[in-house]
Amino acid sequence: MSNLVDGEIRNSEPATGRPSASVPITTPSQVREAVERARKAQAAWAKLSWAERRRRLLRFRDVLNDRTDEVVDLISRETGKPRFEALTHEVIPLLDLTHYFATRAQRLLRDEPIRHHLLWPLKKGYLRFEPRGVVAVVSPWNFPFAIPMGDVITSLAARNAVVVKPSEWTPHTMLKARELVLEAGIDPDLVAVIPGGAETGAALVEATVNLVLFTGSVATGRKVGAACGARLIPFVAELGGKDAAIVLPDVDVLRAARQVVHGAFFNCGQACSSIERVLVHESIYEPFVSHVVQITGSLRQGVPLSSASECIDLGAMVVPAQLEIVRRHVQDARAKGARILTGGSVPRATSGRFFEPTVLIDVTEEMLCWREETFGPLLPIRTFREIDEAVRIANDSPYGLNAYVFSRDRFGAERLANRLEAGGVIVNDFSYQHGTPEVPWGGWKNSGIGRVHGDLRSLSEIRYVGLPRFNWTLPVAFPYTDAKYRFFHRWGRRAFRGLVSRFL
Repeated sequence: MSNLVDGEIRNSEPATGRPSASVPITTPSQVREAVERARKAQAAWAKLSWAERRRRLLRFRDVLNDRTDEVVDLISRETGKPRFEALTHEVIPLLDLTHYFATRAQRLLRDEPIRHHLLWPLKKGYLRFEPRGVVAVVSPWNFPFAIPMGDVITSLAARNAVVVKPSEWTPHTMLKARELVLEAGIDPDLVAVIPGGAETGAALVEATVNLVLFTGSVATGRKVGAACGARLIPFVAELGGKDAAIVLPDVDVLRAARQVVHGAFFNCGQACSSIERVLVHESIYEPFVSHVVQITGSLRQGVPLSSASECIDLGAMVVPAQLEIVRRHVQDARAKGARILTGGSVPRATSGRFFEPTVLIDVTEEMLCWREETFGPLLPIRTFREIDEAVRIANDSPYGLNAYVFSRDRFGAERLANRLEAGGVIVNDFSYQHGTPEVPWGGWKNSGIGRVHGDLRSLSEIRYVGLPRFNWTLPVAFPYTDAKYRFFHRWGRRAFRGLVSRFL
């Protein structure tokens, strides 16, 4: 069932079923107008001093800090997630990211000298990092504040303008974020928000933007990538995952079980970095599974009420179609012989979109819950005997976003981590990578292309400037002569042979 009706976005709150306020859909012509206004605003933004841009970004940080409860409440209502997660997984990471890049942008984007190894006596040069212009952000519904606003802040720090197409399932959160941006004294045209569906997103990519940052499904990412390729627009995409956790026999079993349960079920499993596959050594399989089932069964799921924010661990699922995917994966696993140890169904007497946190065993490789991204509260567990077997199974996936290793042997865990095909591997913890601004975020294989966070250079155009050390040029210009040829022939043979080549 579409939530785009008569030129409006019409949603209901995932946890309560109550209707949300409708939001007008941005038309393609309005998208183009927003991009052009952003381009003009970007020119003025880029001319400001580093100190002034820093001041305004830090002002946004302060505004967000003052209005944290308001933002947390909105995120929680619009996504159905616990207020604790809205605070710790969305608002606080964004406060940190804003401070980090506002205070470091000038240093991160300073000119980089180039030492010319072959021409060093004659030439010198440097790289300069210029703003790209207008950055298009197409963002998802699972983290409707942290993901798009992380892209907004890093883009602004790199002196760009931003036009954001939020998910049609969570438009209010990004509209609130823009309100805070304006309160911070940032030009209203510099950060535009264009609510809408696929047509609005396509219009944004087809407008005169200079870079596209996309987070979403593989299928949609391929379409966006093809559109960017046709226009030769740089494209960064994070497209999901099927993240594996390998639990080695020397672990503290209870502690590892707690971490795995948290990694599987935070945000109701609706995270690209969720643990969606567990490989546990056969020697600790039974106690590990027992702890996982006990911990999972103790989780509190329900409506995230502001008056009792501490009383739930899991909330609702945002999108109706995603709830159906979870159901289908459970039904497929059960039909093929998997056993459900806890959960496995929709709670009774609920008007919201809930699915119980579910633990599956006797899982095989051909089951959908092992092969396809579930993006919901489902935890399939299998055993392994040898580490090589665990590595093979973990890497046997079209995805490669995150992976996890649990072991008391930190050096052995590090060696294992470097055998896993993933953009990030976390040892003895659940995912914190996206919330760490100095760390690049992205994946291998079908999990995406390019990186966000970590650096601002991917949001910049790079210019090389080459300068002479002396008023003298290389003798390679016209006219070519036999004497020049013989000179360079002798020079090349001597330069790249023996001791001389060691200094080049």
